Formats: sequence, structure tokens, C-alpha cells
Amino acid sequence: MIKLIMCLRRRPEMTREEFQAYWQHQHGPFFMRNAGVMRAKRYVQSHTIDTPLNEGMRSARGMRPEYDGVAEVWFESEEDLLAAMNSPEGQDLSAALLADEGNFIDHANSSAFIVRERAF
Repeated sequence: MIKLIMCLRRRPEMTREEFQAYWQHQHGPFFMRNAGVMRAKRYVQSHTIDTPLNEGMRSARGMRPEYDGVAEVWFESEEDLLAAMNSPEGQDLSAALLADEGNFIDHANSSAFIVRERAF
């Protein structure tokens, strides 16, 4: 099992609330309606909350400001994800997802990567 993680920052003209509302009520349902095309096994959105704890952790560690949220998508394997992405339907969906992400994500200040979990 592998996982795609996306650490997301909102478009500069959006509030965090607007970003999270669009992500939860527009993009999330759009992705889930099409999850089978991408062979996604699970999809989770983690929405950053406004709390002094975030500033405290950031300051204590000298870190950059927190992301506005994190998306996690699980797949059976790299090969399975690549097969889905290389299918005509997967390519069409990838283009549509990217276009929709442009409505709320600041891609230049976000990050995406593939991981394999190691549970302890």
C-alpha cells in the first residue's frame, strides 16, 4: 500500500474558511465520485484548525507556518496508481482534478509526494 500526501496552502485571496469549505464541499465530493477511476482505496482530508498551539509549535521549532490542510489518498501499489493515471480515463480525470484544484490551492506553495507508512 502506498499513499499520496498533499500538503496544501490556499490561494492568497482566500480565507482559510473559504479554502476548507471549497475543499470539503466541492473538491472532496468530486474526487470521491471518481475515486474508482484513480483506483483510490481511501481519501482523507485533514483541515488545519486555528489554535495557539500551532503558533507555539512553529515558534519553538523555528518552522514555517502551517499548511491549510493535508490530503491523503491510499493506493494498492505504485504500479496500480501508474496504470490508473496512464489510462485515458485517468488522464482526463487528472486534468479535471488539477483544474479544480486551481480554484482553491496555491500549487506553488504546496507540496505532494508518495509515501509508504511505517507503523510503530
